[in-house]
Amino acid sequence: MNDAERPSSSAAGKLLEKIPGAEPEARIDAWWGLVALTVIVTVALAVISPNPYWNIIVFVSDGILVTILVSLVTFLLTLVVGLIGGLGRLSSNKIIFGISTLYVELIRGIPLLVQLLWWYFAFPVIVQSIGRTFNIEALISYQANPIAMAIIGFVFCYGAYMSEIYRAGIQSISRGQMEAARSLGMNYFQAMRYVILPQAIRVILPPVGNEFIALLKDSSLISVVAVTDLTRRGREFMSAHFNPIETWMMIALLYLIMTLFSARIVQYIEKRFRIER
Repeated sequence: MNDAERPSSSAAGKLLEKIPGAEPEARIDAWWGLVALTVIVTVALAVISPNPYWNIIVFVSDGILVTILVSLVTFLLTLVVGLIGGLGRLSSNKIIFGISTLYVELIRGIPLLVQLLWWYFAFPVIVQSIGRTFNIEALISYQANPIAMAIIGFVFCYGAYMSEIYRAGIQSISRGQMEAARSLGMNYFQAMRYVILPQAIRVILPPVGNEFIALLKDSSLISVVAVTDLTRRGREFMSAHFNPIETWMMIALLYLIMTLFSARIVQYIEKRFRIER
C-alpha cells in the first residue's frame, strides 16, 4: 500500500472506534498499572519480609476499616450538606443566603485539625454545661464518641467546600434551562430536581471526586482525637516495636493503594457521565 492509499491517522482513529470495545471510553485506564504495581510492591514486602511488614498489615487491618468507614460516611453526608449549602448560597432569601454564606466563610477560615479538636474536646463540655443548667442527667453524663465527633467535624468542614462546588456547578448551567423548565409548568424545586441538578452534577463530578480523595488522605487527622484509624494503629505499632522506617513505609503504601484505587474509580465515573462537547 502506497502513501496515497494509506488512511490518515484521523481516519484510522475513526475506523478503530467502530470496533466494539475499542472506543476511548471503553479502553482500560493505563493508570491501573500503577495501582497494580503498588499492590505488588506491598505484597512482595509482606511475603519476603513478613516480620515486620506482614505483622504491620495484620496489626493495622482494623484501622484500615475505620479509615474507609469514616471516609465513606463523611463523604455521603458531605454531599447532602454541600447541596443544602450550595442552594442556600443561591437563594434569593437574604436570611438563607446570609446564613449559608456565613457558614461557608467561617468554616473555610478554620483549620480542619482545629475543628476536629473542638468537636472532640469542646463540644462535650458545652453539652454537659447545658445538662447541668437544666438538670438533665443524660446531658450531664454525656461522653463524646470519637468516630461520631470525627465524622461531624469532617462533614462541617468539607460541607463548606462542597457548597461552593455545588454553587459553581449550578451557576454554570444556562439560565435558559430554568426558564424553559418554568415555562413547562414546573415550580422552582421541580426545575432544580429534574433539569438543573442532573446537568450540574455531571459538571461537578471532577472536583467532587478530588474532594473524596482529599478527604481520604485527611482522614489521617482523626488519629489525634482517639480514633483508631490506620495512622493511629501505625503509631501504636511503631511505639511497640521501634521500627519507624518499616512502619511508615507500609502505612504510606496502604494509603497509596486506597487513594490510587479511588482515583481510578473517580476517573471511570467521570468518563461514564462526561458531557460531550
